[in-house]
Amino acid sequence: MLMSALSPEMTTRMSRFNSTVTVDEYLADSNVLFYLSDAVTQLLEHKEEYTQFGVIRYFAEYFSSVKNSNHVLFREYNYIRVTPYNRASFIRVFWRCYRQIGKSGDLLSMLEYRSLLQLLCPDFPMEMVQSAARIVLMDDAIDCLMSFSDFLYAFQLQFYYQEFLDSVLVIYQDLLAGKSPNTVIVPTSTSVEQLPSVAAEENDKEENQQDGVETSTLAQCIDALCDRFKHSHPPRSCIREILEQTDKVSYYSLLISLAKDETTNQTIGALPSKAELLIDPEMDQELDKLIAQISVSPSSNSSGSAVGGLKEVQRKASPRRNIHHRRKMEVESDGSTEETDSSEN
Repeated sequence: MLMSALSPEMTTRMSRFNSTVTVDEYLADSNVLFYLSDAVTQLLEHKEEYTQFGVIRYFAEYFSSVKNSNHVLFREYNYIRVTPYNRASFIRVFWRCYRQIGKSGDLLSMLEYRSLLQLLCPDFPMEMVQSAARIVLMDDAIDCLMSFSDFLYAFQLQFYYQEFLDSVLVIYQDLLAGKSPNTVIVPTSTSVEQLPSVAAEENDKEENQQDGVETSTLAQCIDALCDRFKHSHPPRSCIREILEQTDKVSYYSLLISLAKDETTNQTIGALPSKAELLIDPEMDQELDKLIAQISVSPSSNSSGSAVGGLKEVQRKASPRRNIHHRRKMEVESDGSTEETDSSEN
């Protein structure tokens, strides 16, 4: 079930029918045990809500939500980032929820994008949004307005490949400081968590060295870094192609090129190409239905109708509360419609 939702590259790498893949490798790459563990944890935490509908039905709905990428909605940040599939799913959910912003051509600030992200993940960190904004704005005035598509592809790159990009940043800063490539140290998980403050301290230094570093040296370091990160990095061919185009490159010019690269986008497998980014017939139909419901009866309370429609979408989207919400709605439907409407107002 999970296999059909993953990117082509990951699916090929993980196939259990591939004789070169051992059972342990498959379980490690697919994170099946993680999802089983989370499903059991959620069942135990909400036992009274779920057991009345049957354990089999609960597990069916849980893994259906994972397959449809809805399992990351309203979950904590540590959950949505724990696996590559979760990261790709969150990127896809973010795009589908706010695609209309791009369609309308609105420009938003970094703080506004952060607010949108926190509607989907309440504890989404500011540092991640700042990093994505720096890619779009080349680390200049990060309080400038950004288009939805520019921010989305930059956010995808930063969020999906965060650990790899943090390590590239450390290497880049060491090369700027004149250190030999042989002395460049890849950060540990502890030092990576401290990188936002390190990056802030180095901003002034980078502004004085806009030409960046030698691409040949950086390419050598990044190639060695890719060996350590295995599959958790952008395609090497894309990185090499970008670096071969110039003698010197800055960190953010490399990242903006990777964010715009279609091969990198296809490797992640969360978003369509930029030409098709604002095209989603299925979502358009859902929005048209909602608008039609609101406009059919001008005398009705349109805000109440809108809220009801949004609740319906959220109820379908949240894997943790599907069964509970459905039961709750069945109980509420025993009362009169007028009382339900007035309570929402």
